[in-house]
Amino acid sequence: MISAVTEHAKHTKAEHTKAEPRKLKDKDVLHLGHLKKVFKLLDRLHEVGCARDKAGNRELHYDQYCKLVLLYIWNPLIGSVRDLQQAVGLAKVAKALGIGRFSLGSFCESVRVFEPEQLKAIVAELAADLQPDGKDPRLAELKTALTLVDGTVLQGLARLAKASAGADARYNTSRDGHGMYGWRLHTQFDLEKFLPHRLDRTGARNAGNNRENRMLGANLEAGRCYVCDGTYADRWLFDRIVQAGSNYVIRGAENSAFTIKEERELSKQALDAGVVLDALVELGGPTSHPVRRIELQVEPHTRRKRSGNEQSDLIVLYTDLTELPAELVALIYRYRYTVELFFRVFKQLLGMRHLLSQKDQGIDTQIYCTLIVCVLIQSISGKKPDKATRNIVGWYLLGLASEQEVIDHLNRPDNTGVKKRAKDELWKKLGY
Repeated sequence: MISAVTEHAKHTKAEHTKAEPRKLKDKDVLHLGHLKKVFKLLDRLHEVGCARDKAGNRELHYDQYCKLVLLYIWNPLIGSVRDLQQAVGLAKVAKALGIGRFSLGSFCESVRVFEPEQLKAIVAELAADLQPDGKDPRLAELKTALTLVDGTVLQGLARLAKASAGADARYNTSRDGHGMYGWRLHTQFDLEKFLPHRLDRTGARNAGNNRENRMLGANLEAGRCYVCDGTYADRWLFDRIVQAGSNYVIRGAENSAFTIKEERELSKQALDAGVVLDALVELGGPTSHPVRRIELQVEPHTRRKRSGNEQSDLIVLYTDLTELPAELVALIYRYRYTVELFFRVFKQLLGMRHLLSQKDQGIDTQIYCTLIVCVLIQSISGKKPDKATRNIVGWYLLGLASEQEVIDHLNRPDNTGVKKRAKDELWKKLGY
């Protein structure tokens, strides 16, 4: 399930799907000590799902199931439930997890009676120890928590996804005409903690009550600034967010209908940030609050579509933050892409391409266990779990990197944006 793996580990997994199952050895399962902190918290879930166990003969409990999922996530060499069976056959692993041999049937069927919601409190408890990154100092006057909102699809087998989510499981059609099925994770991402504040799973079809803007509208909180892409642009949602006591910065369509009520003069800082329009506007219908439209000129970005390539150099933003300088509204929206980076880590690097269970409770358990591993990586490294950091931690877990090499990686200076800033300074010197 989880581990974002090195190419070596990927090839290893691919080879063993064709050949005989490999035999894990003690040396293949390393650094279980990092999981012990979580194991202690999981012990409180031991009796979850035992209410119907009148005979008292349940052998695989929820805390043990979660420990197995975490082991699968944590170790790059474990790629299936059968590998987990082999792993707990090792004395060292069995002692660390407190789990003996289990059957495939019990692992697959026991999940039906478990309650994944119980893991939310454990994720929150672990995340409380993380040091928040903090917002850009220029956003000090913004008192609400920046919350990046987006959805991502977890693909699944058609038969199993339809059994779980019904007709809502189908979300697209492939080029060969076959349906694509899965689940959608509606994510509210807390920027400061670099972790989801809320996750809601539905069928992958983005329609009806499962539509992304409807899901956000039904799960709003006060004291947040919701930052969203164009799929959330809806006057109804704008009003709902303001009525809930929060703010929004949401991208709109370039051709959306509006009438300018008051156009504002652009400051030098706004012009330098690429702002070409800042105005209070009236949209195609009434709203309960003043709406501000900000247009940004950006580098042309090509999007590949089935109908051909589409290119745009304009970003349109709508917001209720009428007093915040336009360049800071633009800065807030730039943060939105952080949630895309998190999805990359969450799905590709941490193993969400493969689901251990296709049952609802199993999927949710794997999702929350993946979040737990994200927190552990941040606790160990002190950094966001980006691709480079996850790779070095993966190599460390495989025994291919030493502890000192991990420390050296973490102490490397952050040169993000250095080349781009140097290029911008060069253009300024040339008078552009």
